[in-house]
Amino acid sequence: MRNIEKYQGVIPAFYACYDKDGNVSPEGVRALTQHLIDKGVKGLYVGGSSGECIYQTVADRKLTLENVMAVAKGKITIIAHVACNNTADSVELAAHAESLGVDAIASIPPIYFHLPEYAIAKYWNDISAAAPNTDFIIYNIPQLAGTALTMSLLKEMLKNPRVAGVKNSSMPIQDIQMFKAAAGEGRVVFNGPDEQLIGGLAIGADGAIGGTFAVAPELYIAIFNLVKAGNLAKALEIQIDVDNIIYKMCEAKGNLYAVMKEIIKRRYNLDCGGVRAPLFNLTDADEAVIVEAQKMIEAATAKL
Repeated sequence: MRNIEKYQGVIPAFYACYDKDGNVSPEGVRALTQHLIDKGVKGLYVGGSSGECIYQTVADRKLTLENVMAVAKGKITIIAHVACNNTADSVELAAHAESLGVDAIASIPPIYFHLPEYAIAKYWNDISAAAPNTDFIIYNIPQLAGTALTMSLLKEMLKNPRVAGVKNSSMPIQDIQMFKAAAGEGRVVFNGPDEQLIGGLAIGADGAIGGTFAVAPELYIAIFNLVKAGNLAKALEIQIDVDNIIYKMCEAKGNLYAVMKEIIKRRYNLDCGGVRAPLFNLTDADEAVIVEAQKMIEAATAKL
């Protein structure tokens, strides 16, 4: 029987870390990994949207994961997102991730071309076969991938015993309930949208993977623990604070990840660099948003 306890908790999506020249910074990766371990997170989701995966090379993604694992292996759960927009590169990353000892690999469906379900299933199963001793997580994010996980596709994928569950970033909370019911015992469903964490957990999500978790992990860990303890009223207070923080950060002209990396730099002196083009870096006009968002995070954290 699969050990699903390792997936039950708050798992921040790991941010890409760059040096002053825009290259992946091994030192930055290691420092951010240790910082999040110290914050008490359950695990890390490496190489996904927050890791700017579609703008990185295979070598970039290998270097990032290698340095995460150098710090985190055996301490927290590591899920490596390995999808590229072709099977060969995805398979290469899957095999590499397994060689490093990750707990699971994950994948979005192929983007741009709208493939039939049998082609998506083959893509996922080919990736999974390249890491035959590692759990596989389906990543459902239809608003970005352009393809939604249907019940028929999920049922086809559940024939693969390595499929451990779904990271669900679709907005309808009932998707979590449906996927959870279909997956059955021994599999997990993660809540994806940070703004609905309390709702996702209440309807049955086992854990949560989120793109804004790393900028304020204490808040999300508190929500998770309060929901599990049955204190929904207090959890809702923190969720409202979190949502307002997210809305504030999204007011910047610069990309959201650039905003969050800057806040981490100011709060903890951890420099993760900017974001990779064509993602848009911060502008001078974003200073007011950054200052206000940081104040909101610190005020919300002080209430815990």
